[in-house]
Amino acid sequence: MSIFRAETPTVKQALPGAETTPCHWRVKQFLEKLDKPPSNKVLDLNNCALNAADIKQLIAILPLLPDLEEIDLSWNDLIRGALQPLTLQFSHTQKLTVLRLNNCRLTAKDITSLGVALEVTPYLEILDLSWNNNIGGNLSSLTQKIPKGYHLKTLKVTDCSLTMEDGKSLAQLLNRIQSLEELDLSINKNIGRSLKSIAQELKYVSGLKVLNLHMCGLKQDGFQCLDDAFQYLRELKKLDVSCNKEMGGGFRNSDAHLANLRDLEVLDLHQCCITEEDMAILTQIIPLLSSLQELDLSSNKSVGLSSDNLLSRFRFLPKLKSVLLSNCSLQQNSFASLAEAALHLPELKILDLSWNKCVGGNLKLILKALNLEAELQELRLSSCSLVDKDLACLALVIQDGPLTKLQKLDLSYNHHISDQGWAMFYQRVGALEQLSELDVSLRPMLLRDCREWFGELLAALSKLPGLLELDLQGWVLSTSQQKQLESFNWDNERNVHINS
Repeated sequence: MSIFRAETPTVKQALPGAETTPCHWRVKQFLEKLDKPPSNKVLDLNNCALNAADIKQLIAILPLLPDLEEIDLSWNDLIRGALQPLTLQFSHTQKLTVLRLNNCRLTAKDITSLGVALEVTPYLEILDLSWNNNIGGNLSSLTQKIPKGYHLKTLKVTDCSLTMEDGKSLAQLLNRIQSLEELDLSINKNIGRSLKSIAQELKYVSGLKVLNLHMCGLKQDGFQCLDDAFQYLRELKKLDVSCNKEMGGGFRNSDAHLANLRDLEVLDLHQCCITEEDMAILTQIIPLLSSLQELDLSSNKSVGLSSDNLLSRFRFLPKLKSVLLSNCSLQQNSFASLAEAALHLPELKILDLSWNKCVGGNLKLILKALNLEAELQELRLSSCSLVDKDLACLALVIQDGPLTKLQKLDLSYNHHISDQGWAMFYQRVGALEQLSELDVSLRPMLLRDCREWFGELLAALSKLPGLLELDLQGWVLSTSQQKQLESFNWDNERNVHINS
């Protein structure tokens, strides 16, 4: 009798960890086989290497999960071509709010099936289809099925080989999903060709908070169309237009509606070939973005060469937490301006000055200017032509206490530092008790012996209880030194990952 009842679909068994919410025993059995915690609301099968039998079982159990709110089938190759029988069961999961199908090798037929399934999932808020190349050229079979007033909040189609026609079909969708808050079109190099169509329709999603157009083939005129759309996107918090190398000069003829984004917290413009004319405009605009917390201008050489110095105006952005200026050709004047502005950045947590040679010999300018309240957590100084006096200054600051919260320190590719300079640094670095990552690597072709300071390093490791990653590439370690590093973890019950 008990066996009969256990196999009857109407009889359910409470799942541990699911707050006594009932769920069928077959669901529990399926999840336990995949080493997943039991739940009747979240079905997380991300990267589970599902086989044909697993998918067949999954199809069978979906009707037993009427309270399901989230499904993640990402990184399972065999979903390819099998989506239709799965989506046919979505009528039993009408409370579904999150669906993730990243890198499932979806076919054109899968996309069509998914479009049909959206009609029976009226509460879906997050749809992530990233890294499915076959979506390119087939997006309209999905977007055309989404009805007007659909409450989708997040749409991600990163690296899906979207075409210009896909961009146009997406533009037509925007006025039907006015609840959209996040749109991620990154790494679709042809989408820039239809950006004018998309930008014109962005006015219908005035509540948009995240717009990601990283590596989308934006050109000057494309960015100018986007700038026109900013006047409607007053709630935007994150804008990423990075790695669009033909965008340079796009600020020149814009109406600078970017300045109206007073809620903007993240602005990513790295590797956009920004011109000096662009910099002159950005120098006027960026200080007006009073909510800005993260700014990435890396790999734009005009940042350091501009006569109208934007860096000095960072003082008007007291909420800045992350400033990334890697490979910006900073000059003595621009670096000094940044150091002066740093006095006014009490919340600064991340500072990246890598690949700016002018830092060498002048590191004390920025170190002395760091606001004592900032509690810097990440400092990147890779390939900055640092010399001994820079490391001596860093060691003194470490000893004095302003860097006590530092978690990541990158000093790689600074080959001008002598063995004595490194030894002195390792004598002080032990004061960084929260340090988790330390990189002191040399360039691959530049091999140097480390015996003069190796003992100091080994002693420092025992004083860094939070260290998880140590990069020593380019330094020549003897067999004895390698064994000492290997035994360090064992002897001290530590798990430091050492790259050498």
